[in-house]
Amino acid sequence: MTSIFHSGLLKDFSSILNDADDFNVIINVGEKNNTRKFRAHSVILRARSEYFKSALSTEWVTKENGIIMFNKPNITPMVFDMILKYLYTGELNLGDYIGSIILELLVATDELLLGELFEHVQDYLTKKQTAWVQENLFLVLHIAFKITRCKILQDYCLEFICSDLVRPFITSENFLSLEKDALYGLLKRDDLHSDEIVIWDSLIKWGIKQTPGLGSENSDRTKWNNENYEALKKTLNQHIPLIRFVEISPAEYFDKVRPYKTVLPYHIYEEIEEFYFKGTSPKTVILSPRNHIKSSIIKSEFISMILNWIERKDASVTRNKDDSLYEFNLIYRGSRDGIDTNSCRNKCNLGDPILVLVKCHNTRTIFGGFTPVGFYKEMKFGYSKGNNSYISSRDSFIFKTFEENDKQNLKINRVTSYNNAIFNNYSSIGYGFNFGGDLYMKDNNLYIGNSGNYAHYKHSYYKNDSYMIEEIEAFRVVKHLKQ
Repeated sequence: MTSIFHSGLLKDFSSILNDADDFNVIINVGEKNNTRKFRAHSVILRARSEYFKSALSTEWVTKENGIIMFNKPNITPMVFDMILKYLYTGELNLGDYIGSIILELLVATDELLLGELFEHVQDYLTKKQTAWVQENLFLVLHIAFKITRCKILQDYCLEFICSDLVRPFITSENFLSLEKDALYGLLKRDDLHSDEIVIWDSLIKWGIKQTPGLGSENSDRTKWNNENYEALKKTLNQHIPLIRFVEISPAEYFDKVRPYKTVLPYHIYEEIEEFYFKGTSPKTVILSPRNHIKSSIIKSEFISMILNWIERKDASVTRNKDDSLYEFNLIYRGSRDGIDTNSCRNKCNLGDPILVLVKCHNTRTIFGGFTPVGFYKEMKFGYSKGNNSYISSRDSFIFKTFEENDKQNLKINRVTSYNNAIFNNYSSIGYGFNFGGDLYMKDNNLYIGNSGNYAHYKHSYYKNDSYMIEEIEAFRVVKHLKQ
C-alpha cells in the first residue's frame, strides 16, 4: 500500500519560494513605476506552466552570469505574486483580492496557459464576485470576449444583460461600443427581452458608429453615397441574420428597416419582402421569436416547437410578432431540490400549466410532458377517490426526442382519453407526476406505460419500461396576453 505525504511536500515547496538560495530565474514584472523582480526556479515554472515550458527553453532564454533573465511587462507585480504562490504551493485565496485584481489574474492565467487556475478564477467571478461583475459589466464583457475560452464568464455577462430589465443595456451608450463578437453572442440569445425593432435600431446605430467614414461626422443618411451603404453592409454582415424579422410589424419594417434595404443580404431581403407581402414563412431566415427557458436539459430553440404544440399548431410553423408570449418559471429541479416523489410533489402540486422535462441515465432520450391543468386539484368533501383520481384535459401531451437536443426527432403524443389525462396528486401520494399512466415519476424513476388501464395516449413510446432519472425540471408556464 502506497503512503501519501502531500501535506509535507506542499510545505517544503512553499519554503522553496521564500527561503531558497538556488534561484536560476529572475523575472522583471510590470512597467513604469510599478515593477518588481521575482526570483524563481526554472524547473518548477516549466513543470507547472506550458507557457514557461516553452518560454524558458534553451533556444529562447537570455542569461546573465548563469541566471535566466525574463521580462513580463504586461502583468502587474501583485498578480504575478499570486501566480507564483499558486505555482509553488497549489494554493490561492481569491477572497483576499478585489474584483479588478481577480480580473487581471484571469487575463494573466490565460496568457500563461494555467488552465486549472483560469477555470477557477472564472468560476469565482461568476459565483463569488457577482455584484462587482454586474457593476463593472462593460469592462468584464470587454475582457471576457477577448479570451476565446472564457465561455463561462461570457455567458454570465450576456445572461445578466438579458435579465436586467431595469437598466436595458441594448439602448445604452455602452452598447454602441461593444466588440463585434460580444454583440454577436448577445443577438444570438433567445432570452434578449426587447422589442425586435428596438434591437434593429440599436444594431443600426452600432453599425454606424463602428463603420469608418460614418459615425458622428457623417450620421445624416440622406447624404450617404453607395460606398457608405456598402461599408455599413460589410460591418453588419455577420449580425443581420440574427434579427428576428418575423417579430417586426409591417409598419415598423416599412419605416425603419426598408430604408436600409441595401445593407441587407439579397436573399434575406427577398424572403422578408415575401413574408410581409404574402405571409410566406422565410426559408433561410429561420430564427424564431426570442422565447427562453432556463433549462439544463433542452435548448431554448426547442421552445418554439413546444409553444406551437401548446397552441395546437404544426411544430414547424414560424412564430411571429402576433403570437402570444410565454414565460417559463422554474419551480422544480431535481439536482437542486431532490430527485424523489415527495420533492417533486412539494414543488409541482399546483393547478397551473406545467411543463415537465426529464433526462435519464443510460439513454440519450429526453422525455417531457405538458399539462394545462397542473397535477393537483382539491376535491369537495365526500368525493370518491375511485371516481375522481384524474383531472380532465383536452390539451395535455407528452413528447420525447430520440437523440439529445435533436429537434428533428421531437415526437408528440396528445391525450385521447380526456377524462384520464392527468392523475390527481390530491388522490394519492404515490407519484411525483403522472400523465395518465403513460409517463409518470415514482421515487427516482421515470416509467413509460403502454397498455392496460394506462394506455390513454396515442402511439406508444416503447414497451413498458422504466429509467433512473438523472435530471428533472418543471416549469410553470405563464401566458402573457397581447396588448
